[in-house]
Amino acid sequence: MSDALVIFTPSGKRGRFALGTPVLTAARQLGVDLDSVCGGRGICSKCQISPGIGEYSKHGVTVAADALSEWNAVEQRYHDKRGLKEGRRLGCQAKVMGDVVIDVPAESQVHRQVVRKAATARAMTMDPATRLYFVEVQEPDMHEPSGDFERLAKALRTEWQVPEITAGLDVLRKLQPTLREGKWRVTVALHKDHKPGPHRVLDIWPGLYEGGLYGLAIDLGSTTIAAHLTDLRTGEVVTSSGIMNPQIRFGEDLMSRVSYAMMNPGGDIEMTRAVREGMDTLIAAITEDAQITAREIMEAVIVCNPVMHHLFLGIDPVELGQAPFALATSDAISLDIRDLGMKAMNPAARGYLLPCIAGHVGADAAAVALSESPETSEDLVLVVDVGTNAEILLGDKRRVLACSSPTGPAFEGAQISSGQRAAPGAIEKIEIDPVTKEPRFRVIGCELWSDEAGFDEATAQTGITGICGSGIIEAVAEMRMAGLVDASGLIGSAEQTGTWRCQPEGRTHAYLIHDATATGGPRITVTQGDIRAIQLAKSALYAGARLLMDEIGTDHVDRVVLAGAFGAHISSKHAMVLGMIPDALLKNVTSAGNAAGTGARMALCSIAARNAIEGTVRRIHKVETAIEPRFQEHFVNANALPHAVDKFPELGKIVTLPDVSFNTGGGDSDGGRRRRRRG
Repeated sequence: MSDALVIFTPSGKRGRFALGTPVLTAARQLGVDLDSVCGGRGICSKCQISPGIGEYSKHGVTVAADALSEWNAVEQRYHDKRGLKEGRRLGCQAKVMGDVVIDVPAESQVHRQVVRKAATARAMTMDPATRLYFVEVQEPDMHEPSGDFERLAKALRTEWQVPEITAGLDVLRKLQPTLREGKWRVTVALHKDHKPGPHRVLDIWPGLYEGGLYGLAIDLGSTTIAAHLTDLRTGEVVTSSGIMNPQIRFGEDLMSRVSYAMMNPGGDIEMTRAVREGMDTLIAAITEDAQITAREIMEAVIVCNPVMHHLFLGIDPVELGQAPFALATSDAISLDIRDLGMKAMNPAARGYLLPCIAGHVGADAAAVALSESPETSEDLVLVVDVGTNAEILLGDKRRVLACSSPTGPAFEGAQISSGQRAAPGAIEKIEIDPVTKEPRFRVIGCELWSDEAGFDEATAQTGITGICGSGIIEAVAEMRMAGLVDASGLIGSAEQTGTWRCQPEGRTHAYLIHDATATGGPRITVTQGDIRAIQLAKSALYAGARLLMDEIGTDHVDRVVLAGAFGAHISSKHAMVLGMIPDALLKNVTSAGNAAGTGARMALCSIAARNAIEGTVRRIHKVETAIEPRFQEHFVNANALPHAVDKFPELGKIVTLPDVSFNTGGGDSDGGRRRRRRG
């Protein structure tokens, strides 16, 4: 073997390189976002990478332990001086010696991702599990022997009607010096679980404590981890932040990660460690950003899909990869955060995971249900939370159904030729003139459109680097509306479309959006492969929604709610042109923002909300897409743009889609694909 396949995550970019090529060199040649300021001398450490080992079925490679060159003296010197996290290498020093999957962690990326799971404005009903109590404790008396903790318990009973308390060793160790420092007046943080049982003392301070009391609402997604630091006294979101889920190097979608655990002994443990370390890093960054201490964060509510749920808790997800998709537990879970080995919060901090609905519909879907309350709706509402794995709810006051659909990472900008995560410089919105076929676009970090004065100057620092998930969705929909793509998803030639921007690419064509190669920048196109990736993703999404509509016995929904980062950044018109969602009045298609994150915040701020969602989940009917024979039929029909069978009358009132066909070989578009394969 003279060369090797190198695959970078989270970008998904890949290429073959001669053995001995430094990882940093490979990254630069592929346009991978890997930082370096020292010229590859191993001084700056900004090019840190995490190589994977084992079988990656999604990528079709098996990575050997010696896929990179051996740890060298430069790396050892840096490690001795500053320390490298376990498993990290320096990209300028590690050389490619075999097929390898390499993760570029967030801190090594030049263009930091813009986490779009921002907190959604919502008034919170405050009934938190964790509260502060100021008490005066009776001093010890030789004539009435009792322990300091017992007298603290008596004071809380007398002054606050707290019937019973318990505490861990860390609190008991600081109890006596704190009581004496406070002259027997102290403030305690008490956690009351929503289930019957004693209050738990999480911390204690001398005198009247006037510092912070915070909790975290964490949306642990397949692709990103977003956390909202919330004031437990007011419900206010102090700050939000997020990172890429470091598990991405084991597979971009959930089944790839389950497969990794199946094929690599200890793979589940490896992924558990990665996600916990990633979350700990995120929490530490949030405390620094908010200028608070880890001690002030008393609680975390976490929502996630079932595979992430099991991997986060350290449960092997193998059973979720095969029918009947059994969960280890579907109930809500309360636990001590320290039991997960996480250190960026108060040592006594408590964690709460919302219940899962079923094997492939998790706590994130439960959080969406808590936020959007479809069970209280008078009209039939479809709630779609789109990510690498889509959660779909359909229902009204009579009945609520749920399913998940494996949309994959295309909507996140992955597996797209010019795709990237949302970061400054990424195209996020695009319009294509239906007459001239010329594009105009906006990039993250700039409010100007590309054809407006000052755009070049405004984007000089970031450049135009690629196209993110919202950008590729709008691009494909705009190409369909402009007659550059036909209903089957084929891109036409320059002669067929009347624009030079449709350029040959092998046996197919690609649409050129932006070309900066003359100045060393990228050439950003939408290729036939990109169209196919979006078709597959949107077909899975639509098929899931149709299954729920079949189950309830309807061809029409009254309202559509788009949740998640997708819902906040994509226009309903573009989503409908693609056929991602069923036809409806556009005014009835709304965005709920980060509904899963909002549900997590509601559970963080209210014990009643926890009780409510645990009851609601038991009444939601689950439809399993993986074993429904109609799913494949719906999936195939949904491949067309917008759909091969279902009519879109409401969309037709505002958009006229060109009746074009670019399959010049005769027959259907499959024939066109067969013809290309023979080449």
